[in-house]
Amino acid sequence: MLNVKRVIGGTAIAATMCAGGVASAQDGGFGGPGQRYVPTIWVDPDGCEHWVMDDGAEGFMTPHVTRDGKPVCRRGNICGVMPSDQFFATNKHRISAAGQKRLQEFFQSANASAFIITGHTDSRASDEYNMRLSQRRANAVAEVGESVGARILEARGYGERDPRVPNDSASNMAQNRRVEIICLR
Repeated sequence: MLNVKRVIGGTAIAATMCAGGVASAQDGGFGGPGQRYVPTIWVDPDGCEHWVMDDGAEGFMTPHVTRDGKPVCRRGNICGVMPSDQFFATNKHRISAAGQKRLQEFFQSANASAFIITGHTDSRASDEYNMRLSQRRANAVAEVGESVGARILEARGYGERDPRVPNDSASNMAQNRRVEIICLR
């Protein structure tokens, strides 16, 4: 059974390890002292699975592979790109009522077994601010999906780090302010 958590828990651990190698159990990434760690499977945006484990001193992530060494991946594709300007007010993460209705209809008709939600921003604010805003927006979309029974594996914020186009004009920045929904079938 997949046990993927948002930002805190397995997902944050995996993100930390991808960037820096290994995360220590003492650094709080595993829920803090006295909390039981449950190994999880983390699914990256390409749909490939990774085992996330804690041996008591350090956490580590390893690709989930078949016996012949091939990565275990699920077929997935970006099935929805939502321009965030249509769903959120500037610098906000609450979805309008009309936006919630459109998203509910999308999740009910997408014909997917699970979803990964990614939030993105333009580059006008600080990286730290954009990371928090994109995460809150991804979480808001995930909550709408969960409200209609969609299985959300992960909601992840990328801030300004994964632009579709360069942030060199108003129209390009508008394209970068988006929430992408990856459908796993």
